[in-house]
Amino acid sequence: MSFSAGPVPERRVDIDLAALRHNVRHIAEIASPARVMAVVKADGYGHGAVPVAKAALEAGATWLGVAHIAEAVELRRAGIEAPILAWLHTESSDFAAAIELGVDLGISGWELAHVVAEARRIERPARVHLKIDTGLGRNGCPPEQWEALLGRALEHQEDGLLRVVGVFSHLAVADEPDREETDEQIDRFREAVAVAEDAGVDLEVRHLANTPGTLSRPDAHFDLVRVGLGIYGLSPFDGQSSEELGLRPVMSFRTTIANCKEVPEGHGVSYGLAYRTDKRTTLGLVPVGYGDGVPRVATGAPVSVGGRFYPVVGRIAMDQFVIDFEETGIADSEDSPLGQEAVLFGAGGGTPTADDWARASGSINYEIVTRISPRVTRRYVDSEAIDAEADQ
Repeated sequence: MSFSAGPVPERRVDIDLAALRHNVRHIAEIASPARVMAVVKADGYGHGAVPVAKAALEAGATWLGVAHIAEAVELRRAGIEAPILAWLHTESSDFAAAIELGVDLGISGWELAHVVAEARRIERPARVHLKIDTGLGRNGCPPEQWEALLGRALEHQEDGLLRVVGVFSHLAVADEPDREETDEQIDRFREAVAVAEDAGVDLEVRHLANTPGTLSRPDAHFDLVRVGLGIYGLSPFDGQSSEELGLRPVMSFRTTIANCKEVPEGHGVSYGLAYRTDKRTTLGLVPVGYGDGVPRVATGAPVSVGGRFYPVVGRIAMDQFVIDFEETGIADSEDSPLGQEAVLFGAGGGTPTADDWARASGSINYEIVTRISPRVTRRYVDSEAIDAEADQ
């Protein structure tokens, strides 16, 4: 694995691959003997799909999961040979590319005919995982159509056009551990698996659990767990932190203070002048905004400068926002914040977290990390290697 070198970018997210490997190993211990699928869709939740996938596999993940075939193709072109499952398709999806590259395909119903047609055309069997809707109501075969889907799939398997590799589904409320619907979904999944096995399907993998299901429901582990948020070190549970779950946040978002000035009481800040200072104070300009993926509505979110937290004031603009240092006499002093590092979120402790920004914007931590735009440089670091070098 190679890491970024040279000058530090003006605005960047640092991706700690050592933290990611730690999270994968920790989750693998929890899930054992089930195997781990590292979910790297949406460019690895904004962390970078290829470097994340390679690090996850190094740490013990045995499968990779993506939403779209195009995402799987990117991984194959990067030289990744591990099993990959892609599960969200349209009639325009490149099923032929998936089959040729050995990418497994999630099938809910209509996709089967398209996959079989491409497998026949290129004379190579597809690998498919049949999805049963156990209650989420998105993709997945309705239970009343399950036997018919199994029958069609087995007919095509007998013709050498595909192999049914797995059966899977997805949990709806596992992030709320007390919800009885998870029990119902697990029961429905077991029933669907039993029907498939009774029909003669020789399953390689049965998989249901997402990150919250993996962490809170051992009875949902089956043969394989699909973990997205957890490998990035974020908690899926309200009231339970990453640290409490033994996870380390992987992404930190950093820039520098681009301007610093003292303003009088009653001074307006940013578009609409929705915020005015309540006393004489010093304002700092942070050179990132919603064009970089910062939520426009996150007024009040914390930013760390010099180890102290300061609130975002006024509206967040496309390229910048303002924080209030709540002091005077510092703009032109030797201790001026101008040019100092500003951390939007990181691993906690001395920095805010993605959860802090999620609360400020009325969103979830998944969205905070995933939405960081390509304009922000990704810089890959390895805290294990840095610590080892420091010890020498």
